[in-house]
Amino acid sequence: MNIVVCIKQVPGTTKVKINPETGTLIRDGVEAVVNPFDEYAIEEALRIREKVGGVVKVITMGPPQAETALRSAIAMGADEAYLISDRAFAGSDTWATSYTVSRGIQTLGKVDLIICGKQAIDGDTAQVGPGVAEMLGLPYVAWVRKVEEITDSHIRVERLMEEGYDVVEMPLPGLITVVKEINTPRMASLKGKMKAKSAQINIINASSMQVDMARLGLKGSPTQVLRSFVPERKTGGEKIKDELPVMVDKLKSTILDLGIVK
Repeated sequence: MNIVVCIKQVPGTTKVKINPETGTLIRDGVEAVVNPFDEYAIEEALRIREKVGGVVKVITMGPPQAETALRSAIAMGADEAYLISDRAFAGSDTWATSYTVSRGIQTLGKVDLIICGKQAIDGDTAQVGPGVAEMLGLPYVAWVRKVEEITDSHIRVERLMEEGYDVVEMPLPGLITVVKEINTPRMASLKGKMKAKSAQINIINASSMQVDMARLGLKGSPTQVLRSFVPERKTGGEKIKDELPVMVDKLKSTILDLGIVK
């Protein structure tokens, strides 16, 4: 079975800085890690490979330094790694990213299953996974918490819902996005880390894919971020310490003064 895992490199800290001119994140000098939800996707791909055999290919879109995330995936046990990188992709929104990643996946040959984390922690849109499936014309199931069965022709999964879960059977090839309840990602072994250091990272650029250049990057993005900012830190509220009846009276008075209720 040919399994492709889509991952993303994200800032490994909440202490991010914003470029005041462009409104984008300043990534230089900031620790970068594999998006946490994508680690669950990698782990599930490895478990499926262990059950039915096959190859796990990991792919990401980003600048050259995103190679680090791919090597982390190889250290966990992935077989091949692909970096979609080109200046033409800069400024992509989720729509342009979905288009570019889908065209990158098409260069990998036969694909039976694509696995993504449910969302990236730096954007929290949860749009790219389903977007890739739509661009490729594949069926997909989001918010998967368990893979019950998988064969060459279909996959049956449990999809997390607000009140319990659904059991969904989908034909393959297809795409799933997974939640953290699905597994516990393994730690990279020493052998895996050594393999990752010397592993070949395959580069996919715009000229390597069959793409419409007008649909790439900033010019191909129907949405644009006008401004990004770090919220101002608010001071602590007033602490009320007294006997319960007195505390209740003070709280009521404060609520009335603020005009929250009348």
